[in-house]
Amino acid sequence: MAEPTPTARRTPRIDPAALQRHLRQSASRAAPWLHEEIARRMAERLSLVRRQPARVIDWWSPTSGSAALLKAQYPQARLLPYGCDDQPLPEAPGTDTGPRWWQRLIGQPARAELPAAPPTAELLWANMMLHWVDDLPALLPRWHAALEVDGFLMFSCFGPDTLLELRAVYAELGWGLPGSPWIDMHDLGDELVHAGFADPVMDMEYLTLTWDSPAALLAELRGLGRNTASSRQPGLRGRQWRQTLDDALKRHLTGPDGRLHLRFEIIYGHAFRPVTRARVQAQTEISLDAMREMTRQRNPGRTD
Repeated sequence: MAEPTPTARRTPRIDPAALQRHLRQSASRAAPWLHEEIARRMAERLSLVRRQPARVIDWWSPTSGSAALLKAQYPQARLLPYGCDDQPLPEAPGTDTGPRWWQRLIGQPARAELPAAPPTAELLWANMMLHWVDDLPALLPRWHAALEVDGFLMFSCFGPDTLLELRAVYAELGWGLPGSPWIDMHDLGDELVHAGFADPVMDMEYLTLTWDSPAALLAELRGLGRNTASSRQPGLRGRQWRQTLDDALKRHLTGPDGRLHLRFEIIYGHAFRPVTRARVQAQTEISLDAMREMTRQRNPGRTD
């Protein structure tokens, strides 16, 4: 029996119903400004992508805050947005692949009307969403399949040190977790390799945000994500609970400047999809698609 991956051994981090409530609300409003800022910082790493992509997948586009940035970076590329349900969304204006006027005139069927698999891309961009994924072994192979050979993956997400101060406040009050635990970047690297990605590289930075009141802090956190921890405290909470929380936040998070401080760990990662290579064993089975891919790599001129 195959050895389970690190993620498979972990207990569930996220309550699916709580996550769906958060995503439904997030998809109906603008992406948080923090997501836009992280997208800008991640874009500074795009110099690592030497080839100019003709197609760019923006995974969880409604919450990534990256569409304008990607369009400015690659004005000639076709931007392929995906929703928070991991399904393709309608493409932005200007990227229509429907029939041209002459195709409509002669009745030639539109390419978009023909059943086809979602197009692959040379760059898959996933900004500030991977921390919400509890089943990496299901998602990462989809990303691998969505990329062309030598295609590039770039992502960012929260790291495990995010909101440590808030967790300490909740622990002192005996309230359970204020949010789901986040994934360690070393585990992410292992999962990428297991899914077939090559040369994964991760780095991180700390960002400290400040607020002038507990109300402003909590409003910001609600925009970034609701409490999806399965072990969160159940039931309704009254005014006294909120006053207790406000007092604890002021007591534990107030810095020398009189503002409340919280630290966020941001993980950045990139990897690429290499050519498929068969693992030589006593008996080796290779799919027809994998064999065609390997043949095309050895004979670039072939199109069959």
